[in-house]
Amino acid sequence: MSELKSTLTSGLIPAAVVLERPRLLVVDDQPVNIQALYQVFAKDSEVFMATSGQQAIEVCRQKRPDLILLDVLMPDMDGIEVCKILKADVETQNIPIIFVTSQDSPEEETRGLEVGAVDFITKPVNPAVVRARVKTHLTLKMQSDALRALASIDGLTRIPNRRFFDERLDAEWRACRRAGSSLSLIMVDVDHFKKYNDHYGHLDGDNCLKRVASSLAESNWRGRDLAARYGGEEFVCLMPETDLAGAMSKAESLRLQIENLAMPHAQSANADYVTISVGVATTVPSEGKSEEVLLGAADEQLYKAKQTGRNRVVGVALN
Repeated sequence: MSELKSTLTSGLIPAAVVLERPRLLVVDDQPVNIQALYQVFAKDSEVFMATSGQQAIEVCRQKRPDLILLDVLMPDMDGIEVCKILKADVETQNIPIIFVTSQDSPEEETRGLEVGAVDFITKPVNPAVVRARVKTHLTLKMQSDALRALASIDGLTRIPNRRFFDERLDAEWRACRRAGSSLSLIMVDVDHFKKYNDHYGHLDGDNCLKRVASSLAESNWRGRDLAARYGGEEFVCLMPETDLAGAMSKAESLRLQIENLAMPHAQSANADYVTISVGVATTVPSEGKSEEVLLGAADEQLYKAKQTGRNRVVGVALN
């Protein structure tokens, strides 16, 4: 646990993993029951409320709570169905769900656990019991998120890796499709990196990639933006709810950041220092499109940037 705690506070794990003030969602069609649970958790947690299954699903997608206290018996859509829907969605499948129910039967509990719930609490709730169980499952979630984040970090550059990027691209594609908003993708390639490795050696090559990654990661990103290592000397940046103009402006600032590092590159054909070429693509995700189209377009723009002189930004907006 001490190693896990050290990792959590080292800056390598996203801040959202460390649950200083947990976000709880209480779902019940009876406001009096919601109020009772709110009183239990309001002091130490941020508490969201929903009075129907559909509302609960929307709150989960928008607010991403750390744990859900879900009533089983509700009109229109019961808790079992809500749980199935949340567990089938990559964006919400890792949120632990505790069923709160007035029915205390092994059959009911078995059914809930089979669809993905982590625990059962019977009504009327005992404040001490529900608080202890929620604390236990929040701790387990923190540990699970931390281990998942560790598996998503590139070993050399210490920024998110290709696997994590692929997962986030899928999630943000879905989110932007629902919202009808733009999604932009920036692909970055270190210019003449093979020549850099051949001239300075692989150790200096690794250090070069580390400095580029650090500069990209420390740029002034917004909450849902992401910079990751795509593979080799390529990096990728994801910008949800960003149009082409905004993404091109950001890409140019990234290009200047790397240029301003002034890392010597004696073998570069276009500068005396390390530079990057950047391809940008933007689209509004919709039915019939896929994220592969966005990736392919960004890669094509990167190729154009390299073919037209390198150390530049080229972009396109897809219909």
